[in-house]
Amino acid sequence: MFLMVSEAQGGISGTIPAARASSKAVPTRDLCVILGDQLSRRSPLLDQASRDEDVVWMAEAAEESTHVPSHKARIALFLSAMRHHAAWLKQRGWRVDYRRLDDPANRGSLGEELRDAIRRHRPRRVVLLEAGEWRVERRIESVCREESVELVWLDDPHFFASRQDFRQHARGRKQLRMEFFYREMRRRHGVLMEGRDPAGGKWNFDAENREPFSRTGPGLIPPPIAFPPDAITQEVIQLVEQAFPNNPGSLRHFDWPVTPEQAADALGDFIEHRLPFFGRFQDAMWTGEPVLYHSRLSAAMNLKLLEARGAVSAAEDAWRNGAAPLPAVEGFIRQILGWREYVRGVYWLWMPAYLGWNELDARAGLPGFYWTGETEMRCLREAVGQTLEYGYAHHIQRLMVTGLFALLAGVEPRQIHEWYLAIYVDAVEWVELPNVLGMSQFADGGRMASKPYAASGKYISRMSNYCRGCRYDPAQSVGENACPFTTLYWDFLMRNEEKLRRVPRMEMQLRNLVRISQPDRRAIRQQAERLIREVCS
Repeated sequence: MFLMVSEAQGGISGTIPAARASSKAVPTRDLCVILGDQLSRRSPLLDQASRDEDVVWMAEAAEESTHVPSHKARIALFLSAMRHHAAWLKQRGWRVDYRRLDDPANRGSLGEELRDAIRRHRPRRVVLLEAGEWRVERRIESVCREESVELVWLDDPHFFASRQDFRQHARGRKQLRMEFFYREMRRRHGVLMEGRDPAGGKWNFDAENREPFSRTGPGLIPPPIAFPPDAITQEVIQLVEQAFPNNPGSLRHFDWPVTPEQAADALGDFIEHRLPFFGRFQDAMWTGEPVLYHSRLSAAMNLKLLEARGAVSAAEDAWRNGAAPLPAVEGFIRQILGWREYVRGVYWLWMPAYLGWNELDARAGLPGFYWTGETEMRCLREAVGQTLEYGYAHHIQRLMVTGLFALLAGVEPRQIHEWYLAIYVDAVEWVELPNVLGMSQFADGGRMASKPYAASGKYISRMSNYCRGCRYDPAQSVGENACPFTTLYWDFLMRNEEKLRRVPRMEMQLRNLVRISQPDRRAIRQQAERLIREVCS
C-alpha cells in the first residue's frame, strides 16, 4: 500500500504547505500519528488527544510508493486523501505537522521522518492506531525504541472484529473457514438476522448470485458517480507525474472519492443504482466494462474515508425498505463483514511468516505483460489493460483472470503479491496479501481457503465475452489454438496432483484428470513447459 503518515495545513480547496522544521524544539505531550490509511474523522486517536497539548503528525514518504512500484493513481489517491484530511484537521484547530513529499527536507522514509518529528517535538508519547502493514508497524516500533519514547497503539474501531477477537476465534481450530467466522459476525452484530436465524432462512445466496450476462451483454448500466479533481487533487496529480514518471498506470481517469463526503455520495450512488443487480452479476465480466454493478467502495473503505459499518447498514436498510433483493444485499455484506474482516484476522494471525509461504513450490517469474497488458490472451489484455488505465478491476477479474493465470503458470507467490500491492488503488497489505497468497495462489496450503481457485479457459468463456474474437479456443488444451488457461489448468493438476489429493474439494477435478491418457498428458506437459518458458522467463 502507499502507506504514509501525513497531516496538512491550509484550506481544503487550496494547497497544503510543507511542514517547516524548527531549530528550537517545542515540547509536546503526545505526537499523534495518522497513517495514510487512517483518515477517519471519528478516530479514537482524536477522541483522546488535546488540541492544546498534542501535535498531529503525518508525512508523505517516497519509499511507500517505491518498495513496490505503485500505480500512479494509487499514489495520487493516498496523497490527495491525506492532504484533504490534514486540511480538515487544521480548520478544526488541531496543531498539524505535515511533511510533504516535495519538501526539500523530506528524507523519503517514513521511519526517518518519524525520528525527525520525535526529535523536534520531544513528545512524552507517540500514539496511533494499529497499522495496516506489518512492515510499517515494526518500523514505527523500532524508531520509538531507538528514540526512547513511549509508543501507544490504539485498537482500530473501524473494523467489526479486533485482532484479539480473531485470535480468539482461531484458537483451538484445526482449520479456519470464512463461512463460520462470517456467521459468527452476523450473529454478534445482528446483521441480516431475524431473531436467531439468518434473514431469508439462509446464510448465503450463492445459488441466486453469480450469473453471467446473456450474449447481448449487460446493456446500459448507470455509471458510478465521478469526482473531478479539485485544487488539492490537481496539485497531487502534477506532483505524482513529476516525482514518479516511470511508475505504472495512468492518471487520465482519476475520479476517486478523496473525502468522507465524497465517499458517502459514492455509497449512496451504489446503493441506489447498482446494488439491486450486484449479487446476480457479481462474477460476470464484459469487454470495455470495468465497473458493471460493482461498488468501487473498497478504496474509500480501506483509507477509512467510508465507515464499514455505515456501508453494511446502508445495504441492509436497502433490503428492509424493498430497494434491493436479499441475495444482492447478502452478497455485498459478505464481502465486508465476511471476507474483509476474515482476511485482516488471517494477516495479523500469521505475519510475518505468511509472506514467505509457498506450499505449491511455485518458482516461475511474473510475466512481463502484467506491467504492459501486451498479450494475445484477450481476457488478460482486458483485465490488465483496464487495471493499468484505472488502477481498478473487480474481484473476479482479479481472482479468475490475473490471479488464475499466475496460479496455473506457477508464478512465485511473492512476485504476484507485490504486483497486486503495487497496481490497485485499494491495495493495503492486510487485505491484499491473504487474498493473493491464500485465496488466489493457495500458497498457504489451504489454511485460509478450502481449495485452489483453479479453472480452465471454459470458466472465463462462461462468465464473460472475452473469448469471442480471441485467437485461442478455451475448449482446446493442445495445439496452436489451445487456450493457455486450459493447457495450464491440466498441467497445474498434474504438477500438483499428489498435494491436491489431500484437498477434499479437489476430488472431482482430479477424477477428471484420471481420464486423460498418458500420451495426452505428455502433450499437455510439453505445451505447458513451452508456454511457461516463453511468458515467465
